Amino acid sequence: MRIGVLGTGNMADALATHWARAGHEVTIGGRDAHKAERLARRIGHDAKPATLRTAAESGQVVLAALPFGPGAEVVRELRAALDGKVLLDCSNPVGPGFRLLTEGGPSAARQLATAAPGAHVVKAFNLCHEDVWRMRPPVFDGRPLAVPVCGDDQAALARVRELVRDAGCDPIAGGGLERAGLLEATAALFIALWVGEGADAQAIAPPLAFAAGPGPDRAEE
Repeated sequence: MRIGVLGTGNMADALATHWARAGHEVTIGGRDAHKAERLARRIGHDAKPATLRTAAESGQVVLAALPFGPGAEVVRELRAALDGKVLLDCSNPVGPGFRLLTEGGPSAARQLATAAPGAHVVKAFNLCHEDVWRMRPPVFDGRPLAVPVCGDDQAALARVRELVRDAGCDPIAGGGLERAGLLEATAALFIALWVGEGADAQAIAPPLAFAAGPGPDRAEE
């Protein structure tokens, strides 16, 4: 698969490294040519440095590894190059005080879809710190990390599910793109619990077998 990466930061590094190792053709795009060259060299596996536009044009899937706000501006500039492409959004619109910056408005993923209406936007990879994505693979207590994936186009979802597996994770259906805002809100909550409170966010949900309650035979245990 040909993958274009918009950005040269930590998420670009972590995810593109998995995909290059899996044999995908990766192009790293950045406004700063030297940063793009350094990242491509660090990733190895024939990853190539390029401009943002060239990376967008080259990829069947284009990862928008860009901060919320400026990311939509970059995507708007590249909308013609992104037409018909899978546009993968991993951003988190979280501000000071762990506040969700999109509250009352469209999700970050929806804003990218508006900026590039011809692209097939998929939301994924936004619930963990970049160093978790660097793990080879992200497995905890013998269980691979599950990655919710939200989008409306089935072919685009299939491509992203493949990339999730190539990162050593298990993709799970998160619903259509209208549910991307729920993923972003979940990230804001988790970050507030992990960073703000030092709490184990994983402990707030029961195991799947108890999702609908323990059942009458175990209710009083």
